Amino acid sequence: MIGIIDYGMGNLHSVKNACSHLGLDCLVSNDKAVLESCDRLILPGVGAIKDCMETLEKRDLTGWIKVQVQEKKTPLLGICLGMQALFDSSEENGGVRCFGFLKGKVVFMDETDIRVPHIGWNSLEWKNRGIYVPVEPGFVYYDHSYYGVGLDPDDLMAYSHYGNLIIPGLVKKGNVVGTQFHPEKSGKVGLSILEAFGKGIL
Repeated sequence: MIGIIDYGMGNLHSVKNACSHLGLDCLVSNDKAVLESCDRLILPGVGAIKDCMETLEKRDLTGWIKVQVQEKKTPLLGICLGMQALFDSSEENGGVRCFGFLKGKVVFMDETDIRVPHIGWNSLEWKNRGIYVPVEPGFVYYDHSYYGVGLDPDDLMAYSHYGNLIIPGLVKKGNVVGTQFHPEKSGKVGLSILEAFGKGIL
């Protein structure tokens, strides 16, 4: 069972619908007792990282998520803003401390030759195919203005070029997985990655 964490800032229904389409058992909840019964967790997110981290804290979910991930080793997939929350920190909103599951920080896409936010389809290129992902490279859907830098190269699985920037698209460190793109909106490629996480392949 996949537990989709409802903290009021995610595109919950599209993620749930995608999981259901793939035949993955899932539920949406903000009840920690219910979520603890799940084998895997998804942290979606849309908006600003400060609101994200403050809302998680107000709902008493920050420490709980750390326990699930770091002590119980429950697999966690962070999507878009949810992925950014996995890093050490973000420079958005004047600087925000995040979970620290991944080395590195999240910074603004400060380039003059690109449009920000980065919205639309982009090619996903694989760097590390050390685990099985059941698709060839293809296109995925992004919607963001910030991206991760300084991460451990071994944690980067796939990326996209945007102007002169290299955008970490898919990251994995142990039981922690993150997608900067929206897998639930990314057609065959995105759905295959979501399915791989749901089935314990990724």
